[in-house]
Amino acid sequence: MKHKSVLLNRIIEIIQPKSGGVYVDMTLGAAGHTQELLKLSSPDGIVVAFDKDIEAINHAQEKLKETYGERLILINDDYARISEYLKDLGIDGVDGVVMDLGVSLDQLKSDRGFSFSIDAPLDMRMDKRKPLTAEKIVNHWDLEEIEKILRLYGEENFSRRIAKAIVKNRPIQTTRQLAEIVELAVPKNISRRIHPATRTFQALRIVVNDELESLQIGLKSAIEALKPGGIICAISFHSLEDRIVKNIFRENKQNGVLRLINKKPIRPTPQEVKGNKQARSAKLRCAQKLNKEGDDA
Repeated sequence: MKHKSVLLNRIIEIIQPKSGGVYVDMTLGAAGHTQELLKLSSPDGIVVAFDKDIEAINHAQEKLKETYGERLILINDDYARISEYLKDLGIDGVDGVVMDLGVSLDQLKSDRGFSFSIDAPLDMRMDKRKPLTAEKIVNHWDLEEIEKILRLYGEENFSRRIAKAIVKNRPIQTTRQLAEIVELAVPKNISRRIHPATRTFQALRIVVNDELESLQIGLKSAIEALKPGGIICAISFHSLEDRIVKNIFRENKQNGVLRLINKKPIRPTPQEVKGNKQARSAKLRCAQKLNKEGDDA
């Protein structure tokens, strides 16, 4: 199955890329949003794209560089460092920012342990240069630490039971092994729309990649980088991400920095969900930078 960028058309309608504009894709992934921004900002718009995953960077290099050349700037790093990279590039303001916070289909299909549908080592690193892996957490962290991350970052009601089962069944080496342990730890009479291990895998991935701290820093920095009139669009896939986006947007609205383009999150249409199951939990929030007088630029 080919990766499909979530809510792509809605984002493009809202940002309205134009020639001469400068755009940032904070989460390159399979490069769907980046490619569309490049196409519609032709002939001389610039897109700066970040990804911690070198495989995503290499894929975009092969797919887009020959066509778009110097108009595409690829950065293999955490988007939380957007401010220093824009400064180094001599870019003092951008016209649009996109953040698609989901794990790409390529990552889910990889052997890095993001999904329990593929039996793989418990890695979960988006950036392989980082030392912390999911395997280190489940096999070496103490019960209280594991229980805490499952509760906070997985919003898991049975965090204590699952943590005890993990510690009891060490060593745990693969995704399937972990998923089976979690499934056995959760009461059978509980009705769930998702697999019992989904929240555990979410929590581990968030901690391994420091996702929520990066989101807070990166989102605030991206808002600062916007020119007056510039637009930021953020797609979240679980409540922890959406809460951060909503709260930071709201704070900046109250401070006269942003205008909220949509007060309630935009959701994918039933047709989009049918064609792309990854989109079913997506929430899109967009905002526009105001000028110093508090009006649209």
